[in-house]
Amino acid sequence: MACLLETPIRMSVLSEVTASSRHYVDRLFDPDPQKVLQGVIDMKNAVIGNNKQKANLIVLGAVPRLLYLLQQETSSTELKTECAVVLGSLAMGTENNVKSLLDCHIIPALLQGLLSPDLKFIEACLRCLRTIFTSPVTPEELLYTDATVIPHLMALLSRSRYTQEYICQIFSHCCKGPDHQTILFNHGAVQNIAHLLTSPSYKVRMQALKCFSVLAFENPQVSMTLVNVLVDGELLPQIFVKMLQRDKPIEMQLTSAKCLTYMCRAGAIRTDDSCIVLKTLPCLVRMCSKERLLEERVEGAETLAYLIEPDVELQRIASITDHLIAMLADYFKYPSSVSAITDIKRLDHDLKHAHELRQAAFKLYASLGANDEDIRKKIIETENMMDRIVTGLSESSVKVRLAAVRCLHSLSRSVQQLRTSFQDHAVWKPLMKVLQNAPDEILVVASSMLCNLLLEFSPSKEPILESGAVELLCGLTQSENPALRVNGIWALMNMAFQAEQKIKADILRSLSTEQLFRLLSDSDMNVLMKTLGLLRNLLSTRPHIDKIMSTHGKQIMQAVTLILEGEHSIEVKEQTLCILANIADGTTAKELIMTNDDILQKIKYYMGHSHVKLQLAAMFCISNLIWNEEEGSQERQDKLRDMGIVDILHKLSQSADSNLCDKAKTALQQYLA
Repeated sequence: MACLLETPIRMSVLSEVTASSRHYVDRLFDPDPQKVLQGVIDMKNAVIGNNKQKANLIVLGAVPRLLYLLQQETSSTELKTECAVVLGSLAMGTENNVKSLLDCHIIPALLQGLLSPDLKFIEACLRCLRTIFTSPVTPEELLYTDATVIPHLMALLSRSRYTQEYICQIFSHCCKGPDHQTILFNHGAVQNIAHLLTSPSYKVRMQALKCFSVLAFENPQVSMTLVNVLVDGELLPQIFVKMLQRDKPIEMQLTSAKCLTYMCRAGAIRTDDSCIVLKTLPCLVRMCSKERLLEERVEGAETLAYLIEPDVELQRIASITDHLIAMLADYFKYPSSVSAITDIKRLDHDLKHAHELRQAAFKLYASLGANDEDIRKKIIETENMMDRIVTGLSESSVKVRLAAVRCLHSLSRSVQQLRTSFQDHAVWKPLMKVLQNAPDEILVVASSMLCNLLLEFSPSKEPILESGAVELLCGLTQSENPALRVNGIWALMNMAFQAEQKIKADILRSLSTEQLFRLLSDSDMNVLMKTLGLLRNLLSTRPHIDKIMSTHGKQIMQAVTLILEGEHSIEVKEQTLCILANIADGTTAKELIMTNDDILQKIKYYMGHSHVKLQLAAMFCISNLIWNEEEGSQERQDKLRDMGIVDILHKLSQSADSNLCDKAKTALQQYLA
């Protein structure tokens, strides 16, 4: 019985709630236009700050009627304006409200409204559009569907300070990626927005600034243009520098610093320019201080990380500015038990977003430690740093895990740290766990770091091998993502370097010859180069060369032939000839070359090649084949003499390249001995 009663109870509650709202909607259908107008005004007052009322009115179908009135030619301008205001208020509710408005095709209706001559109506439409476009549920593409919209918005920029504020805000939220940047740039965004930076309205200046930050991001064309723009006789970078002075609001300082950072990263401003070294960098370091709000500290650290990422000098300057490395340690202690936050709402917000601080700190540490050994040492010596990174690897937030892995990867470039801190904290354990099940973006960085942990001097190499790394890495080589294939094969290459026969056999068994040859025909040049590197490391030391060639010789010789015949770069062919030189160094393996006339002719061809690197690599093959201390050397020398190799050696002994000349003379001595 209870189950049967449940639905009617819910229905009655809903009807009670909606009944109180229904009269607002009913009044929109009144035949008297004046009553309709008053109804819309009353609705406007009822929904302000009342999300429940907004949801009720949407459920009762107010939106289609408001949009109808907004588009009716017979509606007065005042009525249209009030409708736009109510729709804007409904959009300020929940994301579901915005979805409902989008489902009713609100955007085309509002864009049509912008063609009206009435400024108040235009401003109301723009305000509503601004609210909708700044919602995360609105696809940015809706702004670009009709090609006439952007030029019309550019034209409306001059109408009032409100049109300026709203349009700039729409642009900065809807400019996602190079295609959008190009559309806005081609329609004169730079020229139309630049003068707004000197507007008397703070809001307009701020939105214009935000526009420039999204336009310049990773865009050399826009950035190079911005450098030379004059506003009231002053260059744009100088205006940005003025806007990041300490007496300006924090939001303005941060956004100006972003503009200068993006222009610098896009190559429009030099990294040693005073506006970067003396203004932008110190401003961003200031933003990391614990006096700043959480979101300011996050944005400051992430922007600074991006600014200094490729430049070692900026990394050094940042590392000694305002004790930055120690300051970032506070990002992990937030909010502390003795937090100064008395605002409960603020504390609740910050607790939910504290992970963003950790993510930002990891990102900045990664940039700081990208190149300099002393900085890496300082970071690792910061209190509990390695423990924090290890903890970060298992956080629930994907973004924090990714930032922690990036930080670890940056620090793993240090030979010293690989031998000490990384070993003390058994970093490889959580890293292997991360590699078991992670999104591609984390896998790419984690596998790249594994390459460093597998270098021959790393104490982590042994335990990683014992924990099943071979299978894991062989699995990565089959990924559709080329970066993962590269890292998988790279790590195997490091693993095979000066390895025991057992490890090499494990690699070949797990990888399979089929997969090895698939990788040798991979379209990605990096994959091919690393696979050749792996093959070269597998085929080192005589017993190993002979063992591997006895089981896989036919396929390896086939692959070598294909590469030497194919359209490949000098580097690829050089590596391939070096593999042949390694095979020629085997005791029994060298017979696979001597009995293959096609390969011998190819070696002869490359001895006479125009590129010295290839000539040298081919010379190594010949030297290993004719070395007279080895069994059967006389027969090999005779066969090669009959092929004309000795004549080529005489010619090469006169080479202008001293290295090639010496190698040829050494080889000729084998014939004389």
